[in-house]
Amino acid sequence: MKINKKIISNLTKCYSIAPLHYKGKDFFLVAAEKTDRCILFDLEGNEVDTIWEQPGGVMSMVQVPGSDGVFLATHRFYSPNDSKEASIVLVRPPKEKEKQWSVETLVSLPHVHRFDIIERNGIHYLIACTLKSGHEYKDDWSSPGKVYGAVLPENLGETGEEHALELFVIKDQMLKNHGYYRVRENGYDTSVISSENGIFRFIPPEKAGGEWKTETLLTIPASDAVLVDLDEDGEEELAVIAPFHGDQIKIYKRAKETGNFECIYSYEKTAEFCHAIYGGSLCGENALVIGHRKGNRDLLCFSYDKEKQTYQSDVIDHDCGPANVWHFVRDGKDVIVSTNRETDEVAMYEIER
Repeated sequence: MKINKKIISNLTKCYSIAPLHYKGKDFFLVAAEKTDRCILFDLEGNEVDTIWEQPGGVMSMVQVPGSDGVFLATHRFYSPNDSKEASIVLVRPPKEKEKQWSVETLVSLPHVHRFDIIERNGIHYLIACTLKSGHEYKDDWSSPGKVYGAVLPENLGETGEEHALELFVIKDQMLKNHGYYRVRENGYDTSVISSENGIFRFIPPEKAGGEWKTETLLTIPASDAVLVDLDEDGEEELAVIAPFHGDQIKIYKRAKETGNFECIYSYEKTAEFCHAIYGGSLCGENALVIGHRKGNRDLLCFSYDKEKQTYQSDVIDHDCGPANVWHFVRDGKDVIVSTNRETDEVAMYEIER
């Protein structure tokens, strides 16, 4: 594996990454977990604009589908112990002759950690996950989190009016409700959500007003998970980080006899405070990328060796402490952007096999 690393910015406690299509071009956003900037980069890694200077506390960012640079973001989620004031904000590009991006609260939602906009049959839904539902003291986990849903208005981001979303609870009692990954299958989006209670797949309704479906994938405590067909046999494996902010990386496969997921691979090393996760295409084959924030603080790549019929691991980078990663292809080359939170560096990796 040939890797070319480029540090494109130094941002204190850099955390969230998201693509953004704006003015007919592709960009990406990087924002801080603590009080610091949100930055717009082009795909070469050049800084284009500052979206905001503060408040930070950004866990997730997602573009409003079909918009020109309009996106949603979490604000003021600074840590599990400092997230009571968290909300989801609506961000719009500057209007003509203006310089500043506009930011307004879309919905106040204490402890909102991950959220996404998913689509089915042309209807867009907001799905929002709270890490917990309240706390009274440090490391208080007595109030489990929830998963909320809402139909996203079609005119969101197109007017200057404030849109009040009516959220409803899809599932509650989600202790340490941390992990989120969008997986598109059968022509629509689904959400893989991980918690102390297990790993669940949320399927949006076929039409507005319909019922959400929830499938239990595993009942083990998990921090993050993704479905990806690593061995390319036509069936997805379930790659799991366990437990909450855990040190275990495992791969599960559905047993033909029972249909249940069973562990078929465990990373042989301890990977303290696993956090960043990507599952999908990398250099022409499916791969799993995971980063951890303590110990060796590595950015790791897992793939399947078809000749040996085994899973293998490679180190993309060492002692960097990734919080999140995002993959894209530029001019035929695979690129991973990593927010290396523990070293305050936003890094871009060109990867070749």
